[in-house]
Parts: sequence; structure tokens; C-alpha cells
Amino acid sequence: MSLFDSVFDNPKNALFLREDSRTEGKLPLAIEQIIETELGYFNQSVSITNQNQIPDTPQIPIQNPTTWLKIPDVICCFVDMEGSTKLSVGLHDKTTAKAYRFFTETAIRIFHQFGAAYIDIKGDGVFSLFNKSQSYTALAATVSFKTFVYEHFTPKVQKLTEQNVGGHFGIDQKTVLVRRFGLKSYQNRTDRQNEVWAGKPINMAAKLASLSTNNRLWVSDRFFYNLKDEQAIYSCGCPNGVKVELWKKEDVSKDSRFDFDNAYSLGSNWCERHGKSFCSNLVKLDTEN
Repeated sequence: MSLFDSVFDNPKNALFLREDSRTEGKLPLAIEQIIETELGYFNQSVSITNQNQIPDTPQIPIQNPTTWLKIPDVICCFVDMEGSTKLSVGLHDKTTAKAYRFFTETAIRIFHQFGAAYIDIKGDGVFSLFNKSQSYTALAATVSFKTFVYEHFTPKVQKLTEQNVGGHFGIDQKTVLVRRFGLKSYQNRTDRQNEVWAGKPINMAAKLASLSTNNRLWVSDRFFYNLKDEQAIYSCGCPNGVKVELWKKEDVSKDSRFDFDNAYSLGSNWCERHGKSFCSNLVKLDTEN
């Protein structure tokens, strides 16, 4: 018996069977009806509404299947766990569970604290979205999380697991389309719907993060060029009083995954002496501009 046959043997699928019992063809009638419905929507024109900022989630359309929102220059910060495949659920389930919570929950809460307009989980990673007016805030949030990974997550998890774990970090910025897909409600639940962000930033930020090693943050050139203030470019001068440029230019022109030729990477974390002031000053730059 195949898995497909077992679905039809389940009494819960009696209605499904009755609808389909007198038909022949490649697909069950109910599935054909779903496809026909979606083909109908595919053949309709799409309505796109321009919006300057990322809306609250309830305002993202789900009812009208042809309606989308278009938002310019959305910033995506993507972080995920480096070395997560080394954590064994079978052998070290409790430790693995603790590590995943420590990484993911801390990322969500840090990005929320910095006022991210949208936060979601993707695999063993987290992505947060900021509006185009929040370049410095997005950077400050990501460096804050990167500092947490370096100073807390990596040493604590390595001590428990003896595995080399860390973080991947990437940021990109570009226009997106967004709407919600799925069932508006199902048995008084809304867990069969989610927001879909169509466009480059999330994919590009994730791909930049995949290049990240040794606790370095990688950002696209189109995001980097919005960082005009020297506080985002140069060090505080510790430990010898000499300010140095913090970013390294990276050539990604031969990597077909990217739609830009250059990226920039940042290895430093918040300075123990000046980190708090640097962080708050960066965030203030967004409100002042």
C-alpha cells in the first residue's frame, strides 16, 4: 500500500472520497478544484498598493487574493546559527534545545527591542525587517546580536557541547512586495497563513550570511552606501586612541547568487568601554536625519 492510498483509507477523509469516487484522472477532484481556483486568480490582473513603510501585520492583505503591498528599500537583517548541524538532537537533545532557544529567542528579543517592523523565523535563523529610515538602527541591532553571539552564545554552548558554534550575519536592502498567503482561519486558528515577502532583501541577506565566518557581518553595497556617518564606519579608537576603518570591501562579482558586485564585512563587536554610547548614538542618527 502506498502512502497516497493510506490517505484515502482514513475515515476522516470520507468527504474527500465521496467527492472523488466517481471521477477518473490524475488528481483527486478536490485537488483539481484547488488548482482551477488558483488558475483563475493567476489569470486576473494584480493590484499593487505603494506604501512608504512596513505595515503592522494585520494590515498586510490576505482576503483579496490579487492585492499586494509594495514597500521601497526595506532593510533585512538575517542571522542564523553557525555549526547547528553539529548539535545532535538524538544524543544531546536537552543541550540542543537550550542552544536553539538561547540563539533564536535572544535574536527575536534584541531585534524587537530595536524596533524592527517585522520579525520572523526561517529555519534555524531569524530575519528582521526595518524601514529605509532605520539604516543605523538595523546596523546597531545586528552588531548587538553579533556581540551577544561572540561573548555569550559561543562560549557557553561550546562548553556544553565541545562543538564549534557561532553565528552567521547578513544585511541587504531593496524594494519588496508583501501579502499574506494561506487560510484566513481554520478551526479558529491562524497558523495556516503567513506573510510572503517577494523580492531580493531576505534572500540576499541570507546568502550574505552564508558567507559569514569568524563572527563577521556581511552587508550589500547598497545597504553600506547609506551609512554616511563616520560612527558607522570607524572605530572608537580603543585601545591606542587611533581610529581605524572597520569595514573590509569584499568582491562577490563572480558569485552568481548576488545581484551586486561588492559587499562589505565587519569583524568588530561593541567595544567594552564605548559600546553602549556608540550603539545609542547610531540609533539617534536615524531620528535626526
